[in-house]
Amino acid sequence: MFHMLISVILLVIGFVLLVRGADTFVDGAVSVARRFGIPPIVIGTTLVAIGTSAPEAAISITAAIAGSDGVSIGNIIGSNITNIFLILGLTALIAALPIRKNTKFLELPFVGFITLMLCLIGFWFGEISRLAAAVFLTLFVGFIIYTIIITKKSNEPAEYKKIPMVETVVMIIAGIAALVIGSNLTVDSATDIATRLGVSERVIGLTLVALGTSLPELVVCVAAALKREYDMAVGNIVGSNIFNILFVLGTTAAISPLPFEHAFVIDGLVALLAVIMLMIFVARRSKLSRVGGILFLIAYACYVAWLMV
Repeated sequence: MFHMLISVILLVIGFVLLVRGADTFVDGAVSVARRFGIPPIVIGTTLVAIGTSAPEAAISITAAIAGSDGVSIGNIIGSNITNIFLILGLTALIAALPIRKNTKFLELPFVGFITLMLCLIGFWFGEISRLAAAVFLTLFVGFIIYTIIITKKSNEPAEYKKIPMVETVVMIIAGIAALVIGSNLTVDSATDIATRLGVSERVIGLTLVALGTSLPELVVCVAAALKREYDMAVGNIVGSNIFNILFVLGTTAAISPLPFEHAFVIDGLVALLAVIMLMIFVARRSKLSRVGGILFLIAYACYVAWLMV
């Protein structure tokens, strides 16, 4: 019991380091980008967006190197399920969430397409190979270019505060250190908890680890809803799901090919179902209602309950 408590405490510390490390690293990286004259629009659509997926990337890469493939893939698929069913579900309870035209007609179908592609690759080949990783990363570059073009058309200003050079360097080093230490703590403690509870790394990755690494998205969505910036919530989640598959999974599999358990196909289909449900709920009025939010939360509870059976 004592060892389990220690593992839980270390897991929480790991999550805190991941979230704070990602935030600190992004602030430092943005400062460097500004010093080199990189346009704010590019900073906002690359560094800041990648920053919200930094916890998932750190966990998945660390887990893959450590041989904990169940945690690595489970974290990515689980985060995408958590993002839609749990985070959008909770956020929609605060207020109905409108969805932008581009998100509705382009980005949502795209995340559905790459989720289906992930399931098919895993089912047919039994692994995410370096070739599959190259395809994901190529699509990721295309998505970044698309995002920059869309953001340019919207003419939304991006303001970032200036940070002294010495402080910037310290922030980048501290951010990377926190991500590395936090990811190692999280993977080790999550694996230990899975072993002690007698559950698979896959289940821990899909639930506990996925929830922890989705904290940045939860904070962003709830804060946006409370500030009445409702249109940001759905777009941020959809963008995060695209980044998780194309950038995080692509980068992880490029470093080390990932064996794909047959059970992950079912989890991938649940992630696809979440996307389809979101598309259905926003099809008519271009917004996710409170009723939709409640149904999403029920769907998430049913999925977690199914995993635990």
